[in-house]
Amino acid sequence: MAEPSRSKPASIRDVAAQAGVSRQTVSRVLNRQTGMTEETAQRVRRAIADLDYQPNRAARILASSRHRTIGLITTAPTMFGPSSIALALELAAREHGYAITVVSTRTGLEPELSSALEELIRHGIDGLIVIAPQQLSWEVLQARLGSIPSITLQWRGGPAHTAYLDQHTGAEAATRHLIKLGHRRVLHLAGPEAWAEVEQRADGYRSALETAGLVPLPLVYGDWTADSGYAAGRELLPARNFTAVFASNDQMAIGLLHAARELGIDVPVDLSVVGFDDIPEARHAAPPLTTVRQEFGGLGEAAISRLIALIDGRLIVDDEVAGRTDLLVRESSGPPRAL
Repeated sequence: MAEPSRSKPASIRDVAAQAGVSRQTVSRVLNRQTGMTEETAQRVRRAIADLDYQPNRAARILASSRHRTIGLITTAPTMFGPSSIALALELAAREHGYAITVVSTRTGLEPELSSALEELIRHGIDGLIVIAPQQLSWEVLQARLGSIPSITLQWRGGPAHTAYLDQHTGAEAATRHLIKLGHRRVLHLAGPEAWAEVEQRADGYRSALETAGLVPLPLVYGDWTADSGYAAGRELLPARNFTAVFASNDQMAIGLLHAARELGIDVPVDLSVVGFDDIPEARHAAPPLTTVRQEFGGLGEAAISRLIALIDGRLIVDDEVAGRTDLLVRESSGPPRAL
């Protein structure tokens, strides 16, 4: 005879009874906590699946005084780096049993940032992560956070806990690569001023040249777009006094490559170009672009783990943690024509 269908949804008591454990053990499994054997955890998970148990999220929040939600404010949502970081954060948060609520701003100025923070607090968050490349944006938010556990993903050396990608080391590696090829006059095409990445990548560029006993050239500023790289190329390449360019991102580097082609400048014979980010299009540039890859997945996991530790009240010894950057050598860099 077939088992009669259940008239009401399974409860945590039903799961505990079927698994032969306490309700507290079922709760620990649901909240991904330790304190049981793997065999016990598997038995509970089987009971959850067999009974099609759907945890009451609201009740779990009330019982733990937690929302199981992390707020994310980003001031540059459409750019490759911030959008890649946001995806990495969402995936890492899900692995830890948290959801992410994202609020984006268009300007990163005070009214928008204050409104974004108020919206997240109103919906209920346990902690906050800020992707705010502009210095002003983070300073505004930091003044309003109060006791909310928070992490910034850009700025180092400030009052907040930080997880960051090692922009300085990546830029240093890119510039050192050009120096090892024999280049002595390397131009840096930087992004817009007052951005964290711009300062850190420019510092890495200067450090590599000064270590080699070479003089950094005055910075040329773009706005992250391929159009700004193209415009810089059209202005600077006809009378260039440099043999290589390290661009602060791949889009500007690709725009520069476009200008070089139009002016009949062979890359890498007449000019070497190195970018930063390793966007998907970088390997398809003409020629394929030498660049610096950032490990966004590792950054996402580090940031989420550190924020959850803050939420839990656990001690964090280091205020900062760095993620990796790796140089990828392709066909846009080579020795200068005259050594």
